[in-house]
Amino acid sequence: MDKKFWNGKTVLLTGHTGFKGSWLTLWLKRMGAKITGFSKDIPTTPSFFELANVKNGINSIEGDIRNFEEINNIIRKIEPEIVIHLAAQSLVRLSYDEPRETYGTNVMGTVNLFDALRGQKKTHIIINVTSDKCYESKEFSRGYTENDVLGGYDPYSSSKGCSELITTAFRNSYFNISESDNQDIALASVRAGNVIGGGDWAESRLVPDIIKSIINGKMIKIRNLDAIRPWQHVLEPLNGYILLAEKMWFDRQKFAQAWNFGPYENDKSVSWVIDKISEIYGKKCNFVTDTSKNPHETKILKLDCTKSHTKLGWSPKMDLEKALELTIEWYKEYEKGGDMRKISEKQIDDFNLM
Repeated sequence: MDKKFWNGKTVLLTGHTGFKGSWLTLWLKRMGAKITGFSKDIPTTPSFFELANVKNGINSIEGDIRNFEEINNIIRKIEPEIVIHLAAQSLVRLSYDEPRETYGTNVMGTVNLFDALRGQKKTHIIINVTSDKCYESKEFSRGYTENDVLGGYDPYSSSKGCSELITTAFRNSYFNISESDNQDIALASVRAGNVIGGGDWAESRLVPDIIKSIINGKMIKIRNLDAIRPWQHVLEPLNGYILLAEKMWFDRQKFAQAWNFGPYENDKSVSWVIDKISEIYGKKCNFVTDTSKNPHETKILKLDCTKSHTKLGWSPKMDLEKALELTIEWYKEYEKGGDMRKISEKQIDDFNLM
């Protein structure tokens, strides 16, 4: 990671008020980037964006990625050099209830952004943040590789598979560096595991539910104790996105591809995570098994990140236990009324020293 590279770079982040977007905004701002954030709203109450005062020092714009004119006008005004697209409806269970919003945001929102960037002379790098769930669900015991078939069972996963297909189509049709001497925009996509970390308050997500149970002393329902996900601290994939952008800047053709960013450990179950958080926090999570009929969810999901290790030189810095310790440290400081921006920035600085 090169702090000097980011100093003064004009960066557009869509979805900057979300969990991942807020952490990335703080990180890039800390390295001197000139950031414009574009988001529909602040998605949760409380929110990392507000608790860590992420808005301070950036150009924060409220708008809807589904409205082409809005995003087009912003791009024409700020002329970003680097665009990282995180705006999304990001919850699997909500996608069952709100399929039109999910596809409208995750599919047409992506089309709107890419179309607005066509012909933009000052933009060099676009990174589309999709999901580990973009792959066709095969319940593999091995990790999915970037060459596996795209698909997705539920509307959210399907919409992210669609977003990947859109990325490929725009890269081939409009951002194809190998076929045009005049083309200077490189487009890549990134697929991360299940991120955890301080400041996540989303509904129907395991770690936020556990934390809320511990803090509020309330019983929560757990759908599948045996489900396995590629858990990782939020700073791990963000580190990958940052590194990828730097690599793409200097070799657009080589790195304009799809990339997985997941943990080394791919075998930890929901029950393991619950027990470990209770142990680290020193308080028990009260839960019952949800026996009601729930929408389909993949039982096993793993990522193979060999490509990122070998071609980007990226690798995770911490195991899951360390990731949970860092997460719980953040929430304990929140309970004590700490300065969450300073605490978050310190976690970023400490991560860089790992």
